[in-house]
Amino acid sequence: MALAALPAISEGFYFRDKVSWESPIPLSQLVTVDQAKTWAEVALWVDARPDEEFARDHVPGAISLNEDHWNELFPTFRERWSPEKKIVVYCSAESCNLAKDVAKRLREQEQLPNDIRVLQGGWEEWVKKSGK
Repeated sequence: MALAALPAISEGFYFRDKVSWESPIPLSQLVTVDQAKTWAEVALWVDARPDEEFARDHVPGAISLNEDHWNELFPTFRERWSPEKKIVVYCSAESCNLAKDVAKRLREQEQLPNDIRVLQGGWEEWVKKSGK
């Protein structure tokens, strides 16, 4: 029995970096940079990256809200939040899961009724589209 499992275990080990173990974000929860920009004042931009990256640069008007400092940062988010705002959460790149985690926490733990989307391509896509 143990010998039968050996090929599967070794295959899983070999392909561990080539297969995404995270479930992809459903298209209904994504937003492109161009679409999010059209929301203008209706959007609340949330940067899920670590504090150092946020301090270096971020989407104009974005607020920092990450898992590492959730309890310290959430009150600032709550001050800017309103039910009619669309929330756009982003992190470094498409492959980054931080934005997905923050969006999920806002939906499930905080139970916000807002339209909460993850920015497709993250900060890298924002920079590319904004010419920074």
